[in-house]
Amino acid sequence: MLILGAEDIHQILDGAEKNVLETVRRAYVLHDRGHTALPHSVFLRFPHDQRNRIIGLPAYLGDETPVAGVKWIASFPGNLAAGLPRASAAIIMNSMATGAPEAFLEGSVISARRTAASAALAAATLTARKPDTGVSLVGCGVINFEVLSYLRAALPELATVTLFDLDRDRARAFAERCTARWPDLTVALADTAEEALAAQRLVSLATTASAPHLTTDACRPGTLVLHLSLRDLTVDSILAGVNVVDDADHVCRESTSLHLTEQRTGDRAFIQASIGSVLADPAPYRRAEDRVTVFSPFGLGVLDLAVAEFVRRTADTLTLGTRVPGFLPVSG
Repeated sequence: MLILGAEDIHQILDGAEKNVLETVRRAYVLHDRGHTALPHSVFLRFPHDQRNRIIGLPAYLGDETPVAGVKWIASFPGNLAAGLPRASAAIIMNSMATGAPEAFLEGSVISARRTAASAALAAATLTARKPDTGVSLVGCGVINFEVLSYLRAALPELATVTLFDLDRDRARAFAERCTARWPDLTVALADTAEEALAAQRLVSLATTASAPHLTTDACRPGTLVLHLSLRDLTVDSILAGVNVVDDADHVCRESTSLHLTEQRTGDRAFIQASIGSVLADPAPYRRAEDRVTVFSPFGLGVLDLAVAEFVRRTADTLTLGTRVPGFLPVSG
């Protein structure tokens, strides 16, 4: 059994944005072409506790070197007040020859980076007539910091960022991190979410909201909203937008904004495209200039697997990680 901890994962993924972007792009295209197996995620919730959850995401990604495995990720938002990460995760990878588990990876870093890569890939693919030069980040946590990092890699013109968080001190600390990391970046704080939505035509929502609380009314026409936390936008905002998803069957579940929209309308006609089909189409995509485009990625397990496989291959090359002999019983 190969064990790769957070330090190993950081050593491999820090500075590897271009590799991760390409890995995620390829996984999306393979999924669009039917080269994946992707059961619905399992949500473990607890009696009398609607806030915390643990999610299991099993997946198979086929190609010349197919991979299978599962991500087990916990989301405990209350950790933030205690100075702990909201999410913690592990990824198990199985042998495609014997089915045996053969690698155990710290998963929260991989999960955050693949989420950010997915968002940045959408921003670089669902393009406007004029390049996006700024982004508004609603929610100043780990995910949006990674999103900004990947947006900077995918959109070289990006020069300004507007921040909003319900916790003003959190937003200020986030701004300081941004300035330290990217001295050339212009950073501004918004007083309200609506001010942030109006400030830029590229918006990333990464909050811990469990129910819709925002509309897109403040967004300028032609805005792209990266709806990463999936439960921020009202049903009316979803219906008013051009909706792109990663997988309709997966995203229309668990009381996401799109699930609530499907429940109201009785169908999924409000979803216009999947990101995989857009990426597989050789023709460039131009987003609507008179409406808001909303990208809502459920977060497919195949993306975690694809990035985990990149990490494992790189770890083999660099001889990173700890190998534990005798993890599995010996036959006979």
